[in-house]
Amino acid sequence: MAAKTLYTVVVADDEDELREAVCTMIPWQDHGFCLLGSASNGLDALQLVEKHGPDLLLTDIRMPFISGIELARQVREVRPATNIAFLSGYDDFQYAKQAIQYNIISYMLKPLTMEGLGAELRNIRQKIDAQYAMFRQTAPRTGGPDQRAAMLLPLVLDDYAELEGEAQAEAYARQCGLLRDGEDRPCYTVMVSTLLDEGGGNRTEPSFVASVDRLAAKYLRSVSFFSSGKVISVLLGNPSDFDEYLHILADEIPQMAERVLGCRCRIGVSRPARALTALHQAYREAMEVLRQGDRTEGGAQFISDLAPAVKGGSLLCQRALEVLDQHYMEADLSLVSLSGMLDVSPNHLSAFIKKCTGETFINILIRKRMEAARELLSTSSLRVQEISQRCGYTDQHYFSYCFKKYCGESPNAMRRRLDQEKAGEGV
Repeated sequence: MAAKTLYTVVVADDEDELREAVCTMIPWQDHGFCLLGSASNGLDALQLVEKHGPDLLLTDIRMPFISGIELARQVREVRPATNIAFLSGYDDFQYAKQAIQYNIISYMLKPLTMEGLGAELRNIRQKIDAQYAMFRQTAPRTGGPDQRAAMLLPLVLDDYAELEGEAQAEAYARQCGLLRDGEDRPCYTVMVSTLLDEGGGNRTEPSFVASVDRLAAKYLRSVSFFSSGKVISVLLGNPSDFDEYLHILADEIPQMAERVLGCRCRIGVSRPARALTALHQAYREAMEVLRQGDRTEGGAQFISDLAPAVKGGSLLCQRALEVLDQHYMEADLSLVSLSGMLDVSPNHLSAFIKKCTGETFINILIRKRMEAARELLSTSSLRVQEISQRCGYTDQHYFSYCFKKYCGESPNAMRRRLDQEKAGEGV
């Protein structure tokens, strides 16, 4: 085991004794893991995942502030390459199964013995080993060329938009199984992926097609093929599928490439196209993204991230902070909704915010909300519950926890202190 890479893990549970026991009594390295940290609630767990990008999050399903399932959803938004293992009571088990799409690798029922947890960690280790081995496998796919890829390749690479071409293309797409029937009319997006060596040179191998396709299949219908040093993927789905999953997939591929292959991955993504005969234009858009982006940096960019000029550099970050100032009081504000207001991808916005400020979106949002709350506490007579709601929190306990963590004292304690200070000045 010593020769193997240790997988990193974060533990989250609101039962202090159980969390401490798990953290201190489990011989993590013997099971192939390295413990990065622990959290007593969903918010702290999410921040630890954002900061460290662990291979595994081991979390209770019933957590304060952010439930285990909501935590899993939010982790998938920021770190889709992280696997999640749930600890749950018997009554929560069916509830936990709802989260299957959020990279859940294991369900463990409480009460749990240390021996039982150790055995399950060994199982999880084997599952992650298998995941990573599949991602890095170099053996070519068997069975010859995929009929769907053979059908799509000329549509993507050639300017093949004849006047009568769409009906023919759709008929052929149904024949080879790309489309299900005459009612199946998806949108199409083209995604181009390349692997880079340390100097920024292209090191993409044909075997990377299988790695990309396997991850894409978790979220969308897809067909990928290799051409001229890049993996070209045609993704199929309806607009809501693309809105929900496309940015997650475009994050997971570079995260896995860095973690498993030790190299950066650049991805360019086109606009959605309505017709098969529009695939060549979509491919050109994806390639334009790769041409214009920073060739030495990994990560995903979408065609919508390129123009106008305000969508790049510090101007984008400045605009994002301005919009955040205007909307921080909305309880459902997220990186995804903020990126929608700015008409850029969440991937691009997240990368620029981190690059320009050195902080994650969630930390900036919490700080803005806490500064606003501190101002309201010191200048108004509003009740703490009203201040909580004005600062984007529907749960007053969650608000009070964040406030104490950020300001060092609870909202009520701060108000009492300020009142005493004012009374002292008036004497």
